[in-house]
Amino acid sequence: MQKLKSITSYINLLFVFFLLVSPAYADVRIAVLDFELKDMTLMPGTEAEVERTASVAPLLRDELGQTHGYQIISIDSETQKEADVSFGYLFDHADVAAELGKQHGADWILVGRVHKPSFLFAYLKAHLINCNTKQPAGDYVIEVKGDAKKFTIKGVENLAIKINETIVPE
Repeated sequence: MQKLKSITSYINLLFVFFLLVSPAYADVRIAVLDFELKDMTLMPGTEAEVERTASVAPLLRDELGQTHGYQIISIDSETQKEADVSFGYLFDHADVAAELGKQHGADWILVGRVHKPSFLFAYLKAHLINCNTKQPAGDYVIEVKGDAKKFTIKGVENLAIKINETIVPE
């Protein structure tokens, strides 16, 4: 019986420890919308660029959820398209994006685009919006040189770090 009490005490101690060291933002809910492509090159919308653009939001959701511990709120592509009445509408209208996020239970919503002015590089541009205040909280531009997947992944990792620094300033 004494051994059982000792084990129970140990488990309780571990539970308290994990509560203390778990991130304070673990209950923060963030929605990451699909990124749009603004390709200004002489050959816009190539299959490779469309694929890269489609990969950014899922990579960012994984990075924010798994690495930084945020709860990821899912907003399906069809709902996003209905709210995004024209190209760049949600990107340019923080209040509308915030309302979309709030309707789905998010505290924050991220609206982004891949801006490609050249064949040599692209920018991951994103706006982080507080769904409660409907105000922009962060405006990010991450340069991605080359079109290799590893460069896009590194750009997404850098974007996630900047988002985390905005939500949980040190």
